[in-house]
Amino acid sequence: MRMDASSSSGPMPRVIHTGQALVDEVIEVPALPARGQNVMASSVAQYAGGAVTVLLAAARLGADCVHAGAVGTGPHGDAIRAALEADGIAASAPPVTTQDTGVCVVLVEPTAERTFVTTLGAEREITVDSLASASAGPGDLVCVTGYSLAVEQTRDPLLAWMETLPPDAVVVLDPGAAFASLPAQVRDAMLARTDVWTGNAEETTDLLSALSASVSGVADSELADSGADREIVDQAAAVPALLRDGAVAIVRDGAEGCAVSVAGETTYVPGFPQKPVDTNGAGDTHTGALLASVATGVSWVDASRRANAAAAIKVTRRGPTTAPTADEVEDFLLNA
Repeated sequence: MRMDASSSSGPMPRVIHTGQALVDEVIEVPALPARGQNVMASSVAQYAGGAVTVLLAAARLGADCVHAGAVGTGPHGDAIRAALEADGIAASAPPVTTQDTGVCVVLVEPTAERTFVTTLGAEREITVDSLASASAGPGDLVCVTGYSLAVEQTRDPLLAWMETLPPDAVVVLDPGAAFASLPAQVRDAMLARTDVWTGNAEETTDLLSALSASVSGVADSELADSGADREIVDQAAAVPALLRDGAVAIVRDGAEGCAVSVAGETTYVPGFPQKPVDTNGAGDTHTGALLASVATGVSWVDASRRANAAAAIKVTRRGPTTAPTADEVEDFLLNA
């Protein structure tokens, strides 16, 4: 089956990310200020974030990873390249020499809730040729973020390049909050080429609502375990019909875990609730760990359990680039 990335006798599939690598300016605040007011921060730190978070999580769990997006020239671009190089991740496209990479300001409250403000920079300077530098091949797991589709500058070259992909390249869509509200022709074109949907419950609800797709009436035989009464199970069961034939859907629900639908069978995979100190990057860590596990031969259901564990470890650490290693995930699961 096309979606079984582990079934090929050839080289291990790579995880290729086409999205934006940004510098996250993470500021911890006691609460968000009222409009026009000030608040004193308790800490501030900079991290390489965005696509980097997914790739670091995948690399630390054993995947061969490539960043196909654009990286600028300047202190922010240097920080991105240093973070990728530290974990052996290739940046396939040449540097953008005309500007630096943008910044995402992340305000983190004591509850670990996050608020974002993002600037645009060199990370938006992609072309068909720059994306093609990754040489995506059959079986490679090609990650697309809905935020690339929300801006014309990145949307048009991305969609054009995707038309050149081998049919057996596995396109993984992390929709983000923007995806459901995209123009219908953009949204539909992306869904038609998507092999793996990995989104949270809110993003999935928004998509199903936008398409007026029902999550009721799913046959009991399609639901694999006692999590069948959870809404994310019905959602995961409904999504594959919107994607390419044989597609997989993963729907996350934070500490509650996720649901995964593969080959007509939907399984609830429980999470590992922790006391969080920083949820920034938890979803991206989940995606990276999931894809690394599949690339290294783990089933989608078992990969989802490993991804739940990786995200649980991550939320106990500050910063988006604090994904665990494979050994840390295995130790966590042994003691869970």
